[in-house]
Amino acid sequence: MVKDLLILNEVSRKKKKHKGKPGFRISNSMRISMEITMTDRSVLIWLHEVLGVGTLRPKTVKGFRKDGTPYLKQYKWRCVFRDAFYVCCLLWPFAHTKLHKIQQVIEHYANEKVNMDNIVDLADFKRRKNVGQNSL
Repeated sequence: MVKDLLILNEVSRKKKKHKGKPGFRISNSMRISMEITMTDRSVLIWLHEVLGVGTLRPKTVKGFRKDGTPYLKQYKWRCVFRDAFYVCCLLWPFAHTKLHKIQQVIEHYANEKVNMDNIVDLADFKRRKNVGQNSL
């Protein structure tokens, strides 16, 4: 069971052309996603509950096998962008199969700088808010 969890179906880092409004330049955008698809729903429910990120949906499977029996129902767990980065950080020490892809995702987000002007100290915000209300 652990072996199935470590073999990720897809950890992709794709560049695609993104067209803006007329007159704007065409820019490349990254779509980082991670998927695990399998027929055992209970394993994916456990994974979703433990990690706390991503979505779990049934995967549409059409058609029949050569002998005429229908395919088993499949389920897909998927996470994208920062959630995929979080999962890659958790899996990195144990990964063997998709180690190169996981390292690419980690390196992509590791080079990003945090904008400190955008971070608010919640305790300081509440203190200032209470001071303003008490003066009224």
